[in-house]
Amino acid sequence: MDDWQRRIDEVWNAASELGEREVIVRIDALVGELPGDDPRGPFEAAGARDSAGLEEEAEPRYRRALELGLTGRARIEAHIQLASTVRNLGRPEESLALLDAVDGEAGDLADAVAAFRALALASTGATDAAASVALVALAPHLTQYRRAVDAYARELVAPPEDEPRTGA
Repeated sequence: MDDWQRRIDEVWNAASELGEREVIVRIDALVGELPGDDPRGPFEAAGARDSAGLEEEAEPRYRRALELGLTGRARIEAHIQLASTVRNLGRPEESLALLDAVDGEAGDLADAVAAFRALALASTGATDAAASVALVALAPHLTQYRRAVDAYARELVAPPEDEPRTGA
């Protein structure tokens, strides 16, 4: 890990003691050390604003980080965080699209993608689908009833028996 990332991590680790404004000030100071075309800068600046509840300020910074070619885990995190931001701004369908864009590559962040998908679905009014997504993500972590919870969760969004099923 490079020194810059270590210092960013230190700010985030101390965030609850520092307070929202001080996190933004410190993150922005560190971002100022980077070249303007480094996608890590707008990503971290977006996260600082997002965590302070400043979604309207965070959104363009997340988008800029992605435009600049943010890669790896940070790219997945940016999609998740931007999806949360746009949901909070009243655009849950856009949130779902952002999550869809990284769903197959989320790796160890798959449960986070599922959690934010459930929130976005709930915001659209699709509460059964939201519950299904959340429970399917939870089921593998259960020590008992794993199969039952998974099956019941999937039934929440299954077509009724009298409707023809689509797909292969």
